Amino acid sequence: MTPALPAPNPQSGLHSIQLGESGPRIAFCHGLFGQGKNWTSIAKSLSTEFRCTLVDLPNHGRSGWTDDVSYTSAGDQLAGLLRRMAPGESYTVVGHSMGGKVAMAMALLHPSLVRRLCVVDIAPVSYRGLSSFADYVRGMRALPLDTLADRTTADRLLQNDIPDPVVRSFLLQNLRREDTGWRWQQNLSVLGDHLDDLASWPELDVDPYPGPTLWVAGGESTYVAPAHAPAMRAQFPKVQLVTIKRAGHWVHAEQPAVFVDLLRRFVRREASAGAGKQE
Repeated sequence: MTPALPAPNPQSGLHSIQLGESGPRIAFCHGLFGQGKNWTSIAKSLSTEFRCTLVDLPNHGRSGWTDDVSYTSAGDQLAGLLRRMAPGESYTVVGHSMGGKVAMAMALLHPSLVRRLCVVDIAPVSYRGLSSFADYVRGMRALPLDTLADRTTADRLLQNDIPDPVVRSFLLQNLRREDTGWRWQQNLSVLGDHLDDLASWPELDVDPYPGPTLWVAGGESTYVAPAHAPAMRAQFPKVQLVTIKRAGHWVHAEQPAVFVDLLRRFVRREASAGAGKQE
């Protein structure tokens, strides 16, 4: 049985996991409804030469809950965590999807803290909503947590709203058993009510981020389009776009070896300039 978890505390800050004992620092930010541990396999592959921090973003995992959703606030919270962990040091910051937007916001607001930036399959633009996530939220909210027997039952009850078994498995990682019953580990109420905010991008009155930026797109994903390039270049002028073939939105999960090699070379400052393709 999963041990009981403490009640979420808005003042508890951000939870993180550390892998690796030496080398440059890398901070990883997950996507919506994810957790820092989603990056574990990638971080393990890099931990022999880098110090990896896997962050639970606000309202996710074991991090504190907030009353609203803001990329600027999340970026500030992430910056505060990283500064406390290693005063005076800088990081390569890696973010996927929602986490990519948090990473971009932090880089724009706290550029001295970000040595290099890696944005995975997202752009600094407002998208046209998160319709599939609205279905996920509806199904998750409908689960009878007080009377739920087990995860197998939860999986079955979610099938109508979330037909993809891989997505259901991903979301069910957030379901936790306590002495009093089951609960969702993430702040489902606030996140579900703010899907439009999560699909948006703030207008920040700041200078462009001056550091190297690796923009990784999935070749089979629609999240990064040619129309997004002007906004990316305007805010991150030292950007390099790399498209990984045979990968959708979850690039690092679908092509982990290619992604690890690409990120390793980027952190080592060996990534070539300009746009490119990876097999």
